[in-house]
Amino acid sequence: MGWASEGFAGAGQHRLAFVEAGPKSNRPSIVFVHGAGGDRRGWLLLLREISNRGLHGIALDLPGHGQSPGPGCRSISDYARIAGAFIQETGLISPVLAGHSMGGAVALTCGLEFPEKLGGLILVATGSRLRVKESILAGVRLDFESTAADIVRIAYSPKASPGLAEEGRRQLLECGPEVLHGDLSACDAFSEMERIEGISLPSLIVCGEEDLMTPPKYSRYLAEKIPTADLRLIPEAGHMVMAEKPRQVGETIHGFIQAP
Repeated sequence: MGWASEGFAGAGQHRLAFVEAGPKSNRPSIVFVHGAGGDRRGWLLLLREISNRGLHGIALDLPGHGQSPGPGCRSISDYARIAGAFIQETGLISPVLAGHSMGGAVALTCGLEFPEKLGGLILVATGSRLRVKESILAGVRLDFESTAADIVRIAYSPKASPGLAEEGRRQLLECGPEVLHGDLSACDAFSEMERIEGISLPSLIVCGEEDLMTPPKYSRYLAEKIPTADLRLIPEAGHMVMAEKPRQVGETIHGFIQAP
C-alpha cells in the first residue's frame, strides 16, 4: 500500500493503530472513525479517493478492532473520549471528524462534548439514535457466524460488488462476538435526539439512498435538527456507502472541505 502509511498512536491509556494518506496542508485533516465491528480498512477506498484530491486523512482502529489492542468499549461516550485523546495526542489542529454508523455516533458525541477540538463533522450512514434489534444482539452471542452474514446482507446495496460484502464479512468475523456485541449494545443505548440542535460545527451528512440499516430518514432528521448541516444522499448505495461509492463520497467531502 505505497500510497498510504500505517502506524500507532497513543490515545490516553490506549494505543491505536491507524492508516493515513494525503498531504498535510492548510486545509483541515479528516479523522475517520469506523462503525460497529469494523476497522480502518472500511475507509481505505475513500481514503485513497480523498488523498488523490489533495486532502489528508487518517483512519483509526478503535480499541479491540483491527490492530488496536485491548477490549472494545460498551458505550459511545467511552469511544468518544478515546477519539478525542487520539486527536489531541496526534497533534491535529481542528480536524474534521468523520464517523460511519457507530462512528457517526462517536463523532456526534465529540461534537457535543468538545467542539473546540474540531473543525467540523462528517456523519456517514448514522443517526441521533441507533436502536438494534434484540434478535441481532442475541444472535451475536448464540450464532455469531450466521448473524454476521445476516448483518452483511443488509449492510450493502444489491448493486455492490460481492467482493466488498465478503471483505465486510471477514472484518466482522475478525472482530469477534465479544467486541461486536459491545459495539451493538453501545449503539442500542445511544440517543442524542434532544441535544443535536446544540451542534454548531459545520456538518456534512452522507447517506446511501438504499441504506436499510440507518435509512435516509435518519439523515434527514439530523439535517433538520443540526443548524449547520448539509445533507447529501448517494444513489444506488447502501449502508456501506463510503466503500460502495468512494468517488461520489470523495467528491462530496472535497466540496465540503473546500467550502468557505
